[in-house]
Amino acid sequence: MRAYSQDLRERVLRAVDLGRSRAEIVQFFGISLATIKRYVKQQRDEGHVRPKAIPGRPPKKRVQVEAGVLPQLQAHDDTTLEQHCDLWEQTHGERVSRWTMSRAIKRLGWTRKKSRWGRRSATSRSGPPGERTRASSQRNRWCFLMSAAPTLPWRPCMRVFSGRHGSRADPGRIGQHDGL
Repeated sequence: MRAYSQDLRERVLRAVDLGRSRAEIVQFFGISLATIKRYVKQQRDEGHVRPKAIPGRPPKKRVQVEAGVLPQLQAHDDTTLEQHCDLWEQTHGERVSRWTMSRAIKRLGWTRKKSRWGRRSATSRSGPPGERTRASSQRNRWCFLMSAAPTLPWRPCMRVFSGRHGSRADPGRIGQHDGL
């Protein structure tokens, strides 16, 4: 969760100084009572209500990767994320994880969509174009077998009614087809 803005913090403290009730401030600004208490305490102790630094160590590779990945993206715009990591390791001598590379690319606003004129995958085809392979024909047959069967007109229909006593089937409607 991101920290509340400096402006909101100051408006909350201004409302406290004006004597507004805590419940009214909570309702109006949509913050918790604990947040109001924390802001009042921080103002009293430190003299300001600026957001505190997020704990944890700073990232080691982030700045370096973000600065150097743009030329690589422009030169190799159709490569996958794993290939970008390999290219980075070859050129900079340092291994970068997929997640680090992904975050750096995302921060630059670069999309990883491949060009529409390139091949769709890195795998090669097993035969010339137009020739049907055994695996693809079996896959197509499997897809046909798994598709939903059409509803036949003589198939008995049963309409389910739901009311205040729960759902029940109307046995008088079995076998009738009313187009619903």
